Amino acid sequence: MDDDGSGFVSRLADEMEEEQLKAGDEIVAHACELLSEPKVSVRELRFLVKCLCQALRDALRVAESRGRRLPARTDDEPQGRPGVGLKPGTGACQ
Repeated sequence: MDDDGSGFVSRLADEMEEEQLKAGDEIVAHACELLSEPKVSVRELRFLVKCLCQALRDALRVAESRGRRLPARTDDEPQGRPGVGLKPGTGACQ
């Protein structure tokens, strides 16, 4: 068993997660480029949304998987929420 994260299965999962997040990053970059074009077809936008949905599903799966591997938080630790308080226009596509 590889509870410490050093076993074959854990390394394979880490590699898969890395590839999924990399693909998601590439899709977001493509989306930003496509959305900057003045004329984009409905078909292109639908395909883009489909790709973005899959990338988001993958990212959520990675976050859930990694969250299960974190030690339990104690009640006296802060409960910061990443992304809360971001101002409009500060995202990836500007």
